[in-house]
Amino acid sequence: MFERPSAGNRAVLVQVDFGQGGIDERLAEVGLLASSAGASVVGVVQGRRQAPDPALYVGKGKAEEIGQVAQMNDADLVIFNHDITAAQQRNLERKLNCRVVDRSALILDIFALRAKSHEGKLQVELAQLQHLSTRLVRGWTHLERQKGGIGLRGPGEKQLETDRRLLGERVKMLKARLTVLERQRAVRRRSRERRDVLSVSLVGYTNAGKSTLFNALTKAGAYAADQLFATLDTTSRRLFLGEAGNIVLSDTVGFIRDLPHSLVAAFHATLEETVSADLLLHVVDSSSDDREGQIAAVNGVLEEIGAGMLPQIQVWNKIDASMASAEVQQDACGNISRVLLSARSGEGLVLLRQVLADVALKHKASLAAISESRDESY
Repeated sequence: MFERPSAGNRAVLVQVDFGQGGIDERLAEVGLLASSAGASVVGVVQGRRQAPDPALYVGKGKAEEIGQVAQMNDADLVIFNHDITAAQQRNLERKLNCRVVDRSALILDIFALRAKSHEGKLQVELAQLQHLSTRLVRGWTHLERQKGGIGLRGPGEKQLETDRRLLGERVKMLKARLTVLERQRAVRRRSRERRDVLSVSLVGYTNAGKSTLFNALTKAGAYAADQLFATLDTTSRRLFLGEAGNIVLSDTVGFIRDLPHSLVAAFHATLEETVSADLLLHVVDSSSDDREGQIAAVNGVLEEIGAGMLPQIQVWNKIDASMASAEVQQDACGNISRVLLSARSGEGLVLLRQVLADVALKHKASLAAISESRDESY
């Protein structure tokens, strides 16, 4: 009978190249994810395949290599920078005799560590349970045992069936609570809309500097750190822009490539703040060698949540690290497409405030024109 190995923190990372490119950046990223989750990386195994192996994901030979690296480094955890099936996870753990974690489970674990608010904890628990529901049948054989004892012998409810039923009830309850919180958030959002206040959301790849920029603009004191997913909860503050008046600026959860779908679904209420925004400030780490890939990953998530068509201005942050100069760049049509600045040093913040003020004034003028046309129609 197979029982899952106990957890540990000495990890071997596994990265397979399926021809997607950017392997070095992906390895560096999963290393940061692992350290963010509290793991100590003691080994790395890379490989190249045309397609995943149905049984072991990496094939028998590569699995043996992973086992040797884990044994040599006294590792008790193997982290795949890929999503693997429950059957592949079970087979790998049997072969390697250590715990195997895939990319989705790793990200969910980090979210569980970072969640602070009541809503954030509910969203993370929902995502974890939805991920766990796919692992009940193949990962834990003890769940197939029937209950025993006097009065419980015979064709009773299997442990697996009991766990699945209890898990389903918990998921249903979490969704109900999150629906209530989503309604409350919608009420606050409608209140802002009635005041005709421009709504701006900061979006971007995790650790691009969104919270640092948010604090620099609003003096909000939101938690900011040089770590992945430092911010999970959406924070909104008013920002005064002189003659343009007030706008509402929201700091949101950071995105990452291959973000688990269960997380996107669970954080629906939080991401609604992004979908309903009038303008997106897409914060980019200008010092990253993989910034184009990160931009594409963020835009992919925005498309997934229905915010792909919203007006967007890129904010290239960390110019103090990339040795660039603060400036406002325009596209061929004369529209502002990019603002270069450093949220940490403050260089270029004045330019961004002016850009936001111009957008806010145009927003007010547009609403006034719509109101005037309605009055004339009556």
